[in-house]
Amino acid sequence: MKKILLLLPFLVCYFFTMGQVLTVSEEIPLSSDVAYEVIGEMGNHILLFRDRKTEFEIQAFNPQMRKSWSKELILDRRLPSVLGVVPTQEDFTLLYSFRHKGNTLIKAHRYDPAANLVDSSLLINLGYLFFTPRFELVRSEDRSKLLLFYVENQDIVHAYSFDLPTQSVIWEYKFPLNDFLFSRDFVQATVDNRGEANFIFQKDNFRSRRKDHFYQIHSYNGSGEPTLTNIPMGEYLSYDVFFEADNLNNQIIAAGLYSDDNTERAMGFFYLRFKPRATTQPMVKFTPFTEEFLQNLLGRDYREGKGVNETSVQEIVLRRDGGALLIAERNKQLQRRTSTTSRVYYDPTERNLVDFYYEEVFVLSIHPDGQRHWETILHKKQYSQDDNGMFSSYFLFETPGRLRFLFNDEIRYENTVSEYVINGLGEYDRNSLFSTTKLDLRLRFRAATQISPTELVIPSERRNRLKLVRLTY
Repeated sequence: MKKILLLLPFLVCYFFTMGQVLTVSEEIPLSSDVAYEVIGEMGNHILLFRDRKTEFEIQAFNPQMRKSWSKELILDRRLPSVLGVVPTQEDFTLLYSFRHKGNTLIKAHRYDPAANLVDSSLLINLGYLFFTPRFELVRSEDRSKLLLFYVENQDIVHAYSFDLPTQSVIWEYKFPLNDFLFSRDFVQATVDNRGEANFIFQKDNFRSRRKDHFYQIHSYNGSGEPTLTNIPMGEYLSYDVFFEADNLNNQIIAAGLYSDDNTERAMGFFYLRFKPRATTQPMVKFTPFTEEFLQNLLGRDYREGKGVNETSVQEIVLRRDGGALLIAERNKQLQRRTSTTSRVYYDPTERNLVDFYYEEVFVLSIHPDGQRHWETILHKKQYSQDDNGMFSSYFLFETPGRLRFLFNDEIRYENTVSEYVINGLGEYDRNSLFSTTKLDLRLRFRAATQISPTELVIPSERRNRLKLVRLTY
């Protein structure tokens, strides 16, 4: 593949590939960072948030990916803990918790594209807590609403819904879990563009009680008591599932994989939709995998009537008509010891190695009535060791007419980056985009951020140094 390399000041480079342009920033040392996040593009700059536990910084990169400026964010000097950074098109909000006089407080700072503080609000004073809460954040589709919650004693949920533009609390509520255990039964939480939250729990998802298996959804919008919706799953067990708030059609949609009597193997997929507080009954449709689909997916591992294992539902993409695309990926982890000799005594020099495998992705298009529209299998083979799979899997780049799945062909220093491009009928092309040979890049596609219909920013980590790679179609 032909590449033209232009060296720019500060080691910033352009790489022109076949139809794409890569713009690479200078190296950023990460020795003192505990976390970082690409916020997105604001004010014609890419903003990067860096968390050094006691220091917090925004760095800005211009369209040529040169570092233009950096600014320290001043938070409360009482061991602040950043909960999340939520960007919009015009600003971004940083939420953090801290302790003051024994009380736990949640605060929000809103910043403009130049990282100037434009608003600061104390959202919640949780008072004195006997434990350190583990906060979870869920963002609405338009990023105007934020759901924050934590769990007390595994059976009491404390939830708060915020409106980010006004930095105000829409509602706060706590509810007990009757006959549920959070760590065992919690599935997912969603929040829609109006600030209404849904907490999804599952019950009796095991073989001996499969006839009793059901989902229970706690829906709350700030008025009255939560609405409880029980959705029975017939005689099937849940293998994996993903829920999403469908703001266009004012409903909750889920798509997942189901099992018959063995939760280790999925035998088909299901589609679920319901409207909180509606009089209509929830709709659930189960569809078995065809043997032809399983044979194409598993290849030599195919066994008739055995279904598919080692698979995760990664996400769903909502269709405008109320249907959905279910996206699942085959992945597994294998643990092994470093020693090859047989020993019966404890050896402190031995350690376990973890192998990570990320393989085929399959996409199922489902009509609003739950019927199968089409199915597509995207083949890939990714293997890595002791890296938590951070360079594996894929990034879903969404455009109005098609979906692009970007991924590393192999997990190594010199690698080819490829993509699958799928249209609305499930037809796809596979393209090789560029090679990282001599580019000193290790791309983390799962941490990438789409900044426009034609651009995304991908972090690259190598030897504890970060580069930001802007890919333009």
